[in-house]
Parts: sequence; C-alpha cells; structure tokens
Amino acid sequence: MPLRKLTNVTVLALDDSSAGNAFLTDAQQYRRELLAHCYRMTGSLHDAEDLVQETYLRAWKSYKGFEGKSSVRTWLYRIATNTCLTALEGRNRRPLPSGLGQPSSDPLGELHERHEITWLEPLPDAPRDDPSDPSVIAESRESVRLAFVAALQHLPPRQRAVLVLREVLQWKAAEVAEAVGTSTAAVNSLLQRARAQLDEIQPDRDGDALPPESPEAAGLLADYISAFETYDIDKLVDLLTADAVWEMPPFDGWYSGPADIITLSKTHCPADKAGDMRFLTTTANGQPVAALYMRNPQTGVHEAFQLHVLDARSAGITHVVAFMETSLFAKFGLPATFPDA
Repeated sequence: MPLRKLTNVTVLALDDSSAGNAFLTDAQQYRRELLAHCYRMTGSLHDAEDLVQETYLRAWKSYKGFEGKSSVRTWLYRIATNTCLTALEGRNRRPLPSGLGQPSSDPLGELHERHEITWLEPLPDAPRDDPSDPSVIAESRESVRLAFVAALQHLPPRQRAVLVLREVLQWKAAEVAEAVGTSTAAVNSLLQRARAQLDEIQPDRDGDALPPESPEAAGLLADYISAFETYDIDKLVDLLTADAVWEMPPFDGWYSGPADIITLSKTHCPADKAGDMRFLTTTANGQPVAALYMRNPQTGVHEAFQLHVLDARSAGITHVVAFMETSLFAKFGLPATFPDA
C-alpha cells in the first residue's frame, strides 16, 4: 500500500471510501496537541514527532476495529499514550543540568560536555489563532513550561502518563484506567504517588509567569538581548532575580545568582565585544526565546549558536536554559545564519 504525506505525518494511504476519508479529515486536526502530549511524556521534540507519526500509523492499522465508543480524539490519545509508554521502556529520563542532583557550579571552573546524556529539549510554540480550539486548551502553557516538563521526567513513565491524562487532559480515572490497561484503584494510587513526587521536586507552577506576548516579557527580552549584543553583560544584574538559574545543556553545570551568571558569560562566552552576538526572537514552551547567532571570526558570518529559553516573571528573569543543539533552529523555523541584510 503506498504512503501519503499528511501535515508532516506519514500515514498509510487510505482508499477512497468515505470512512477512510472521514478518518483522515478528523484525525489530522489533532496532530499538534498529540505532539504536545508526546512531548510531555518524553521531554524530546524529536522523539515526540516520531511518536506522533507512529500513533497515526497504528491508528490506521487498527481503524477497522474502531467502534466509535469514544471520540476519535480520545482514541488517538489512548494510542499515543501507549506508544509513548512502549518507547520509554528501558530509557533514561531527559534532565536539565540542574536536575542531575549536583550543587551549582563555579563560573570560573572548566565546562564539561556530557553528550552521553539525553537532555530535555524545548518545544516550539504553535500559533494560537483560536483560544477556544481544543488543541489550545490541551496544550495550555503551564503544561508545557520547561519547569513542569523537567519535573515530569523524574516520574516513572506510567505515573507520568496517569498524571498528564488526569491533570492536564482532565480525564476521569476510569478513562485513564482503560487507556493504560489497569484498574481505577491503581490509577488513583499512581496519581497520588506522582503528585507527592512533584511536590517534593517543587516544580514552578505558581502561575505568575509573564505571557511571552505581554509588554513586560517583551521588555525583559529586549533588554536581555541588548545586554549581549552591546556586550554590556553587567546590565544583566538588573534583569535577573537574586536566585536566577542559568544552564546550557550539553554542559552539565548550572549557575545560580546574577554574579555567577555574569562571571560565567564573561569568562566562557566566545564573544568579547559588541556586535559579536546577534539575536532573533521566538517562543517555546509558552516562554520567550532569544535565538543567539555568534560571529564566526573566520568568515564574519553570524551562525546559529544557542536558543535561550527565558522564564520571565514580574520580578525579572528567573531562569535561562541556553540550548546548544543547533539542529533545533530549523525546528523553530529559524535560519542557520543571521539575516544581516
């Protein structure tokens, strides 16, 4: 049977039957929210894309057995959840450096790259043209913020699935039990343990994060970019909160407080003068992003270098994760070099 490309998801081509066409029409609208669901489960944009593709393949293969007892959307979520659980068997969690259990690092010390660790990745935001769309509700900003997704990675996969289905998607315990193949009592037990674990980790879910489109967040982002582009790094002290955290996977260190963050930037950043760094802006995980392009001293071209995902609050910037995986630029629709023209 031939293959057809559908909204970036490869599915087995359907015949011309009305049922097949109806499935395609109905199923494709849930791709974005299924991507967010698989991302919460795995902490990886790349893995989530593959798992959504696998979900659609599994759905088509079993579509003739779909009896319509639930909506297509619910049915796809069940398949996606079990696809994720299968994929997560035997895999290590995806952490951020601050989640490795080690104390904050010396900003004057040596940097250590740890490519053997599968790090947490950011998720590009989707356009929010219709806030009443179910995919927008399912992908609420709080449920994909980096702090929450990083906290989810501490949970065993089955607890992770139960917590996401119950608290993010607001499914009933009986629905979750059917989806993951267990009893309602077991679901309630798994949920209780998951909540206790998250309370211990204390993920940042206090709800005071600034929306990236707000004037306050835009102002913080603009001042943050200006500090780097003009190489006036000391300006960061006015933007960062006293307990701000900086980390940059695949380096395993993390740094706390404006003084250490500024020292780190001055000591280890390849730039040394104004103009060496240029930025484009976007959003990820419901947070503002500054995409850094560093000048290549050999060519003078500003090349993709880091994606800075900021946690912007009314008190200032509380957390920066500078992702150094440059392949993410394409995933965000960003060019490989800064468009100087």
